[in-house]
Order: sequence, then C-alpha cells, then structure tokens
Amino acid sequence: MSEGTSAGPGRKLGAWAWSAAVGFLALTWLTSSQITWSGDLAEPIVEPLDRTRRKESVDAGVDAIAASFGAATADHALRRRGWVLRRALLLADLSAFACATAVVELFVVKFDLADPIVAALGLLGLGMWLLVALGYGLYANDEIQAVRSTADDLPGILLLGTLMAWVGLLFLNGSGLAHPRLMAAGVFWATAIAFLLVGRASARSIVRQRFMLRERTVIVGAGRVGAEIARKLGRRPEYGLDVIGFLDDDPLIGPEDGPPHLGGTARIEPVLRAYKVERVIFAFSRLTSTEQIDLFRRCMELGVQVDIVPRLYEVIGSRMQVHDVDGLPLVGLRAPRLSRSSRLMKRSLDMVVGIVTLIIASPFFAYAAIRIKLGTEGPVFFRQERMGSGGKPFQIVKFRTMVADAEERKHEVAHLNKHTETGPRMFKIPDDPRITKFGHFLRRWSLDELPQLFNVLRGEMSLVGPRPLILAEDENIVGQGRSRLWLTPGVTGLWQVLGRSDIPFAEMITLDYLYVTNWSLWGDIKLLARTVPLVLQRRGAY
Repeated sequence: MSEGTSAGPGRKLGAWAWSAAVGFLALTWLTSSQITWSGDLAEPIVEPLDRTRRKESVDAGVDAIAASFGAATADHALRRRGWVLRRALLLADLSAFACATAVVELFVVKFDLADPIVAALGLLGLGMWLLVALGYGLYANDEIQAVRSTADDLPGILLLGTLMAWVGLLFLNGSGLAHPRLMAAGVFWATAIAFLLVGRASARSIVRQRFMLRERTVIVGAGRVGAEIARKLGRRPEYGLDVIGFLDDDPLIGPEDGPPHLGGTARIEPVLRAYKVERVIFAFSRLTSTEQIDLFRRCMELGVQVDIVPRLYEVIGSRMQVHDVDGLPLVGLRAPRLSRSSRLMKRSLDMVVGIVTLIIASPFFAYAAIRIKLGTEGPVFFRQERMGSGGKPFQIVKFRTMVADAEERKHEVAHLNKHTETGPRMFKIPDDPRITKFGHFLRRWSLDELPQLFNVLRGEMSLVGPRPLILAEDENIVGQGRSRLWLTPGVTGLWQVLGRSDIPFAEMITLDYLYVTNWSLWGDIKLLARTVPLVLQRRGAY
C-alpha cells in the first residue's frame, strides 16, 4: 500500500457520502430515542407535616400513580440524561475522527479510503479509541456527575490522544503495513483533539438545549443540609436536576421552605416508581447506618443514580484521595498549603496571562479613563484596602463606577443590601443608585475589575484565588476560614463562578477553603475558562 496513492473522485465521493449517511442515521436514532419529557411525568403530592393527620390519602395517591405508571415503566425504559449524553458524545467522537481524517487526506497526504486495508486500520484505530475512552470514563462520567463540562474531559483527551497516536505509529511501522510520515501523524493528532473538544462541547450544548433533559430528583433527609442542596439546585437550573420533594421519617422543614415532603423512607420504592425519579441524593437524616445502606441498595436495584453527601463535607473537596486499609476506605485530605513549585507555576500563569491581557486591553483603558473623567468628578481609579495573603493588607485597584462621595453615602442605601442573612454578610445592592451611567456598563460586563491586573503583576493578587475581602469583612472570619490567607486573593475564583454577588458570606468562606485545600494549576485554568461565559451572561454582575 502506497501512501501517495490517490483515490478517484467517484470513490472519494462515495466514501464521504456513505459516512454522511451513517451519521444521519445515527443522529435520527438519537433524536427518536425514548426520552422522557416533562409532560410525561406525574406531579408530586404534597404530604402535610402535621403529625396528627392520617396519611392514607397521600399513600393512596402515590399507590395509584405507581399503578398507573407501573406497566409503562416496565415497557418503556426511562432514558436518563446520561444515557443520551453518552450516545451524543459517541457521535461527536466519531465525527471528530472523520473530520481529522478528512483534513489529513485533503491537505497533508492522499490515501485510498476505499482500500480494504486502510478501512480496516481506520476501524481498528477507532475501535481502540472507543474502548480506551470508555475505560477511562469519558462516556460514563456524564451519567454519574450532575455537573461536567468539556474542560473536565481535556486532560483525558490529551492523554489518550497522544497515547493512541504514538501506539498507532509504532504499530504501523513495526508491522510494515504502512510508513506514515511524522507530519501526517502530528496533523491528525492536533486536529483530532481540536475536533474532539469542539464536538463534545457542541454535543453537550445541543443535548441540553434540544432535548431539555431534566432528572427528577428526590432528597432523602429534610433537614438543613437537604434544604441547602435543594436551594443550590434550584438556583442552578443548568445542572438539569429538578428536586420534586423530600423523603424523611422526621422532617425538620416544611413545604414553604422548598419542595414538598413526599412521605417516609419506607415508601421509597412507590415514590420512585410513581414520579419516575432518576436520582436520589442522601443528605443527613436520623436513620441508622444500617437503614441508610438498605435504602442505598433498594434505590440501586431500581436503577436510580444514588448520590451521598459525606460527613464533614465542609472539608472534603474534589481532589481528595480515597484509599483503603484491608478493605476499609479512608479519605485522604491534602494540607492546605502550596509547595514552592506549585507557587511558581501559579505565579507564571498570572504573569503570562496578566501581561497579555493588559496589552490587549490597553486601548480600552484609555477609552474608559476618558469616559470616567468626562462623566463625573473624581479619579479614574477606585482604591480600597483589602486583606491580602498572609494577613498583609493591600490597595485593590478598580475603575471607579460610583460617584466620588459613594462611601459617605453608604448609610443612605444600607437598607437596600441584597444579603439579609443573620451574622456577617457582604454589602451588595442591585441597581445601586450611587453607580454612574458608565459605571453600570462597566459593572454589567465586569470591566471595572480589569485594573486588578496591576495588582496581579505586583504580586498582591492572583488571577484565581479567594475573594479579596475588605478589612471589616475579614474581621468576621475565624477558625479554619483563616486558611484562605495562605493563598493570594484572586480576580476570580470559585465564589465568582458559582454565584458572584449572590453567594452568602458563610458559603463564600467555605468555597474559599475548598479552593485552597484543592488547588491545582489545571483547576485554575478551568476556573478562568468558566469565568468567561459567566461574564458574557452577566450573571450576578451589579
């Protein structure tokens, strides 16, 4: 087989037409698959919390719904969001490899797509990729994890893509079947990874928008933690989890606090069948460990995804290590400090991105300075003392977005503060009357924070890190929350990505602690990438 052999126009057209037909049929199969729509599901029955009232009417309602849906459930397999996403990602991967092959064939080297050996080698390579990717979790993780983005796939795609490219080169040269040029292999590797990332991002976006897949979720444990989970999921509809109610033998919250109470844990099977529940989240309850394990088993026997809120969840982050001692699992927690090499990598990222961004944004700095000076009296930049790393205060720099005497007028608008929780709280006012016209524009697009890049270059701030608090707010942080000072405060961070100004003070401190204890360079890159679309959506910007 010669690498330079060129197929005729008819063969090429036939090969690409056949590929398009297969892709069309696969997409049609995905579109017409058995997907549960919101109108097909039962509405939850609210059970009153009055312990003196009998529950026969509620139990009868659940049983009636379960009976009406029983036959349909037996014949109609409920298609979870993960079920559809796995197949959408599979189609995206197939399309990515087809596009990468087309780029190589069109611009680098000609080969005969109709040659049986070429076709067999292509199918073999594709099959190996699918098997390795499946084993690595690139298809199954979307069903288990409620929140997963294409950025989470990037390390695995780079690793597996590089491995498959080199193994393919060694195999082809070692077997003598072909002697591909390194240039062709390099182009295929680069384009395949690019198309994989774009294809997977598009697949997730299309599935979420086209199919509007939602997972009906029940929370076991109607206490403080259960209510907090329901609140978080209700605040983030993009997660695709609809909490329809709580199950608990001794609930502590009522329907006015969120989703309704659906009954006790003894009736978990009828509730799951009646409402076609796809995910159960176990929060804290007064059940014994034996009773909880029995509930886990009963849920998994019905094919329901089970999520468990761990004890001491406040200190357990995404980078915890689970190991075992003679079958007994242990959770290893990292010390919340960065090594010298980690600090060097973080500082290098800050310098490179900071300098490049400042150069690109320099014309806007000039424009903003002119608009601010022409708009109202006062300086171009707003400076305020914030608490920095190691407990050392520094002057944060922003574009001035308020009138010059905004601090003196703060008491006039104190009653408009969005945060009304008891205890320490931040001061955030939507549509603050002290903000200037151009200041509204800057805040809406988070452009007022661009001058913080000067703080980054001086080493007072980092691109990603804990929220830089004013000194009065910092005085309210005690205990493990002080570990946030072990890292340099950031322009963005977990608090920015997960809610910005809408995050309560106590939750922000918890997020900062988790960031410090779970730091990684790749985590910073992902947070930077996630910040961009949030800024464009203008969520929580005021």
